[in-house]
Amino acid sequence: MSKIFVDACFRKPTPYTPVWMMRQAGRYLPEYMKVRAQAGNFLNLCHNPELAAEVTIQPLDIVGVDAAILFSDILVVPNEMGMHLDFIKGEGPIFKDPIVNEADVDALLGGEAAADKLTYVYETIKILKQRLPEDKALIGFTGAPWTLATYMIEGQGTKTYNLCKKMMYSNPELLHKILKKVTEVVKFYMEKQIQSGIDVVQIFDSWASAIEPSMYDEFSWKYMVEISEYLKEKYPHIPVIMFPKGIPAFLDKVYGNFDVFGVDWGTPMALAKEKLGSKYVLQGNMEPCRLYSKEQTTKCVEALQNIMQGEGHIFNLGHGILPDVPVENAIHFVKECQRVSKK
Repeated sequence: MSKIFVDACFRKPTPYTPVWMMRQAGRYLPEYMKVRAQAGNFLNLCHNPELAAEVTIQPLDIVGVDAAILFSDILVVPNEMGMHLDFIKGEGPIFKDPIVNEADVDALLGGEAAADKLTYVYETIKILKQRLPEDKALIGFTGAPWTLATYMIEGQGTKTYNLCKKMMYSNPELLHKILKKVTEVVKFYMEKQIQSGIDVVQIFDSWASAIEPSMYDEFSWKYMVEISEYLKEKYPHIPVIMFPKGIPAFLDKVYGNFDVFGVDWGTPMALAKEKLGSKYVLQGNMEPCRLYSKEQTTKCVEALQNIMQGEGHIFNLGHGILPDVPVENAIHFVKECQRVSKK
C-alpha cells in the first residue's frame, strides 16, 4: 500500500498534503504522560522498546497525523559513544564528562561499534513495523553532528554556546575532529535504522542558528550533506529530510542530495519556496504557538496552502509542539491541513 507521506517526499501525487508534527509524541498527550510515569523517567522510556513503540503510535491514533516519528532522543548517540548522560528534572540533559581536549575525543567509541550499541532503537523500529498501519510512514531521525557536538562540548543546553564557539574560533581542528567522529557514527546509526524498517530519515540541526552564516557550511551543513549523500547512494528509496533551524541567510547556499527541506517558523515559506522550491519538497512551517488558538491555526494553514498550492509541500510546525497545547487544538490543526489541501 502506498504511503502518502513517502509519496509527498518524492513529489508524487497525493490526495491531500500530508501532515505530522515535530515532538508529536510528547507531554501534551495525557496518554504519553501515563506511559512515561510507567517507565520511571525519560531515558528509561527511550531504552524500553515496547513503551517507546507505544508512545510513537499514540499521535496517529489520537491526533490523526500521516506519519509516526520514532520516539527516542538525539543524545542517545553521544551517550552510546561513551559519554554519561542524565536527564535532570528542571535542567534537562546533562553530560557529566564534556569534551575538553583531543584525548577526550580519542576516548569515545566511534563508527559502527558505537552504532551497534543502540539496539533498543532498532528493536523499537521492528516493533513499530509490525504495529503501524500500512499507509502510515515511520520517520527515523538523528541530530546533526553540530547539534550533537554542542551538547558534547557544553555538557548541557546553552543559550550562548560559548564553549563550542570558543573551540570553533580558537581550535577548529579539534571541533572538526569531533564532528567527523560523530558523523561516522551517525552514518551507521541511520543505516541501521533503515535496515530495521524506517521509511524516512530526518536530520535535526536544532542549534544551526548558533553558527554565523558565513561559517555554517564548514561546521555543520557539509557534515549533514555527507550523511544524506551516504544514505541516498545506498538507499535511494528512503527520503531524507534536512531540518536546520534558523538559517534564512543560508538558503541561497543550500546544496546536497536529499529530498525535503524543513522550514522553521522564522523563515518565510514564500522565501523558502522562491529559493528552494524547485529543488526540494518543503516541510513546515507554522509557528507552534499558533496551536493555542484554533482560529490562528486555521488562518496559518490556509496561508501556507495559498503559498504552496499543495505542490511540493508537507504540513508541519516550524519547530516542536509545546507541552501545554490542548490536544483538541492539535487535532484541529491536522484536520484543517487535510481539509484545505484535499484534491
